[in-house]
Amino acid sequence: MKKLALHWKILIALTLGVLWAILSTVLQWNSFTINYISPWGTIFINLLKLIAIPLVLFSVIKGMMDLKDVGRLGRMGLKTLGAYLITTVFAVCLGLLAVNALKPGNAINQEQRVVNRMSYEIWLNETKQPTHDGLNFLDNPEYADLKEIASARLAELNDSELVQNNTTKVQAVKKTGPLQFLVDMVPSNIFLALNDTLMLQVIFFAIFFGVTLVLIPAEKASPVNAFIDGMNEVFLKMVDIIMTAAPYFVFCLMAGKMVEMAGTSLSAMVEVFKGLGAYMLVVIIALATMIVIVYPLLFALMAGRKRGFTIIESYVYLFRGIGPAQLLAFSTSSSAATLPVTMDCVYERLEVDEDVSSFVLPIGATVNMDGTSLYQAVAVVFLAQMHLVELDFTQQLTIVLTATLASIGSAAVPSAGLIMMMLVLESVGLPAAWIAIVFPVDRLLDMCRTVVNVTGDATVCSIIGTTEKQKANA
Repeated sequence: MKKLALHWKILIALTLGVLWAILSTVLQWNSFTINYISPWGTIFINLLKLIAIPLVLFSVIKGMMDLKDVGRLGRMGLKTLGAYLITTVFAVCLGLLAVNALKPGNAINQEQRVVNRMSYEIWLNETKQPTHDGLNFLDNPEYADLKEIASARLAELNDSELVQNNTTKVQAVKKTGPLQFLVDMVPSNIFLALNDTLMLQVIFFAIFFGVTLVLIPAEKASPVNAFIDGMNEVFLKMVDIIMTAAPYFVFCLMAGKMVEMAGTSLSAMVEVFKGLGAYMLVVIIALATMIVIVYPLLFALMAGRKRGFTIIESYVYLFRGIGPAQLLAFSTSSSAATLPVTMDCVYERLEVDEDVSSFVLPIGATVNMDGTSLYQAVAVVFLAQMHLVELDFTQQLTIVLTATLASIGSAAVPSAGLIMMMLVLESVGLPAAWIAIVFPVDRLLDMCRTVVNVTGDATVCSIIGTTEKQKANA
């Protein structure tokens, strides 16, 4: 077991966790799993979050110290944001291409789709909005007996606790100005930012502090530099210590999550998956395309070739390097919690200079949501399809723009993924309450899209690291 690479140990732990959850549900051991196994998974996530913010703070400041040239910071910042923006737009377009080609919404029973459509038309009438496609099922005598069912369906969605809890947040986000995300980046109190885990604000302070440290005389900065360097090493060592026990923690985390999803019966979870199976399959295919084709190809063309690798060698090098971070992202469903491991993988395994990785990766963990944006696009079009609503080209272009902007603007918003989807739904004239339909399978898909987010972070960081190294050697 000791000779196995860490990513294989984590993969085995993930598999055993799923098997335990199945056994636990079948044998009615769920109470034991939730009370005595799942807490260790929670402890693991708490440990990762514990070191994530201090690690970002000290590593970004150290990166600024090592940069020396403030002009290089601006250049690297523009490249970072530009690269993340391009990959996000591509991810959304890929999601739209997949959902329009495979049409998972058509897999829903036709009578159910008619009921869904009628509930949508009732919502249009209640909110006094026009229909874009000219269809009218409510006034069709053939479907008169389904009207009551449709009304009940709409009421059920609107009364959903999930919808009620997030509607106020959506309205608050919509009322903010176009530059609110810039306002949110600047902390009024760094200690509150650290306490509330506001990553963008911590990054802003760290960059500001690091740049200022470079600009003051060297003899004055020297003691602070030594302190920052030492603290950075301490937190990097904490990552190593935590990761030695990662496989055991991951087993507990996975077992607890799967039991939570299954509830008291595996059959109940299977029924939910059957109903939304086509939708899940399309999302997973699109996400897998980003992981298996898009990112490796980008890495091979933009970084691997410059390092003298063939495409195959680039592929192996990339996935061998970030394997532990990908598996951890899958088990934790959190880019922020995975960040310490991502930073360690990119620096130690992909050989990206620390001054680059410590700057690019924290920004990516906060604003880069390729997987989430792709998921939003597929979900919105799927929900339209299952309600017999045809979205035209303009509406789908709106999805691209809204999903991309929402992924940046909602970075500091709690429940960002749900808020994003509600915003995208409303942007194309669809009820935000529809999020309740796909939420039952959100946990599993969240695990998958987090892998995409982390893989995108590492790929962009490796590309920027390679270009920066070439520029320095030129």
